[in-house]
Amino acid sequence: MPTTTTQIRLPLGRETSPETLRYINEHLATLSPTEILEWAMDTLPNLYQTTAFGLTGLVTLDMIHKISTERQQPHAVPLIFLDTLYHFKETIALAQQCQETYHVPLKIFRPSDYTTAKAFEHDNGPRLWETDEATYDYLVKVEPAHRAYAELNVQSVITGRRRSQKGDRESIPILEIDSTGLIKLNPLAYWDYQQVWTYIRANKVPYNALVDQGYRSIGDWHSTKAPSTEGDNERSGRWSNSQKTECGLHKDYFKMRAAFVAAKNKKKEQEESHRSSIRIAT
Repeated sequence: MPTTTTQIRLPLGRETSPETLRYINEHLATLSPTEILEWAMDTLPNLYQTTAFGLTGLVTLDMIHKISTERQQPHAVPLIFLDTLYHFKETIALAQQCQETYHVPLKIFRPSDYTTAKAFEHDNGPRLWETDEATYDYLVKVEPAHRAYAELNVQSVITGRRRSQKGDRESIPILEIDSTGLIKLNPLAYWDYQQVWTYIRANKVPYNALVDQGYRSIGDWHSTKAPSTEGDNERSGRWSNSQKTECGLHKDYFKMRAAFVAAKNKKKEQEESHRSSIRIAT
């Protein structure tokens, strides 16, 4: 077993043993988020940051920019932004502002073959997030993300997840490897909301204008509202009145894809059965 994290030789992936991953996480937990990011930038292969420009992602973006500046190099970690076609206009404006402020490469991916919500709804029906939530998540988040990973040859991603966000995130490690072998780094896993917000203010980091209206966690406009009380969990405004805590992006890809294919085939069978019934009736 190596004595320091920097001595660990890649590739990391699906074959990485739980013992090795546990050892790395124990070491990373002793580092600051900036030190974790420095290690990642030097160590993890084909590294990108996935972000919807939430507060944690913005802190990470700013930290990476500072590290890159200190090293006298361009912004070292490109961004991947999944435009679901249902983001708030404030989020889209922030994405452009961050690109200009940090001079960061920004790769935007949308649902396959769609550039507008109108076209998406023409083919998939209105309010798909209500009528078939799993299919919606797959089409606007899961499939575009994995298309991005394939096209850009992504092997490692930095996320904005934190334990204090509760739900499925409550016990996330700093470093993890998903079922596809994708390496995921959660550099601010141990920070809480106040630490994130303090950094944003102290470093004059651009942030979403909706935060000043009480929003803490901001996703699609149709599934986001401001938390109702100051004591609410910061993600309580997402998917309110629902048990849902994740959009599918951090769930098992193979299970999500299998469920999507099964639902698609079932819908096709129902449509064919309906057409057959009409032919018989006439």
